[in-house]
Amino acid sequence: MAKRFKAAIIGGSGYGGAEMARRLLMHPDVELVRVASIDHVGDPLGAVHPNLDGATDLTFEDLAPAEAARGCDVALLALPHKVTAAKVPELIAAGVKIIDMSGDFRLRDAAVYEKFYGAKHPHTDLLGTFVYGLPEVNRAEIKKAKYVASPGCFATTIELALLPLARAGLLDNAIVHVTGITGSSGSGIAPAAGTHHPSRAGNLKTYKPLEHQHVPEITQLLGDTGAKNVELRFVPVSAPLTRGIFATCFLELPAEVDAARLATLFDESYASEPFVRRPRKRLPEVVAVAGSNYVEVGFAVGAAANGKRTVTCFSAIDNLIKGGAGQAIQNMNLVLGCDEKASLEDLGNWP
Repeated sequence: MAKRFKAAIIGGSGYGGAEMARRLLMHPDVELVRVASIDHVGDPLGAVHPNLDGATDLTFEDLAPAEAARGCDVALLALPHKVTAAKVPELIAAGVKIIDMSGDFRLRDAAVYEKFYGAKHPHTDLLGTFVYGLPEVNRAEIKKAKYVASPGCFATTIELALLPLARAGLLDNAIVHVTGITGSSGSGIAPAAGTHHPSRAGNLKTYKPLEHQHVPEITQLLGDTGAKNVELRFVPVSAPLTRGIFATCFLELPAEVDAARLATLFDESYASEPFVRRPRKRLPEVVAVAGSNYVEVGFAVGAAANGKRTVTCFSAIDNLIKGGAGQAIQNMNLVLGCDEKASLEDLGNWP
């Protein structure tokens, strides 16, 4: 049967582009017809992404955004922050639907964008016109959207760990301390001093402590889901992993919020979610979700003392899939009216 929809990837030479291409090449309802990139122009996809060798005849093409999206139903953007913002108006004028993986259209406040991304937004009139692409919260809005801003990898991990508490009003005026441990692929395909393998292997180090750019989108999303005046104090940690993020969120809750109450809240939030799992016999771990679009969530509670108890919420994802390209495909499926799970149901490897 002929493919029903046509898709283009713009910015296809990086890890996110590779994962989107992989998912599209096995998609039952969407055909990948074009991959644009300023790098490796003329090379076949498999020459840059070895896992795609022989899977397609497509090559990287240096194309303007509108030309890349010509004849397509959807354009998937895997461009860097700040670059994307300059390209999007041309795509909007072309009338194509857009799924963006950068941070350029996640925030609604231009001043917050400038603070965390270090540059003025070139098209502030477009802020707020993209639906924030966390399906577990905005599924109905995504289905109706033309433009979707997929969340960041840390943001997805932390939001899904805390969402049940936000919905229950337990994050009002709360201070949440978060440590997020991430794999090297989140830094992108271009090597740099801080991400080069010899300096990362066998090493743990923090970066951007208390000022990571994903913080405002997390507090924005939690606010949208019921958390009033929540403060996030987030420390990211670079780990010697290729894939994966593990987040631990610490907060104080009233003593009456016990394990049974938390179990109910998590089950109510995620019982019908196709890609969220709450393991019953263990806590979340990266190896259980690496290579897949699944996320694991869980929690632990401390003893009650002085009317309070410490609660820790955990979550684990593959940063390139549910934290990036896989979630973009999930959003694309919703926007196009496809099965939300199409090309995403494969399980990760073990061990």
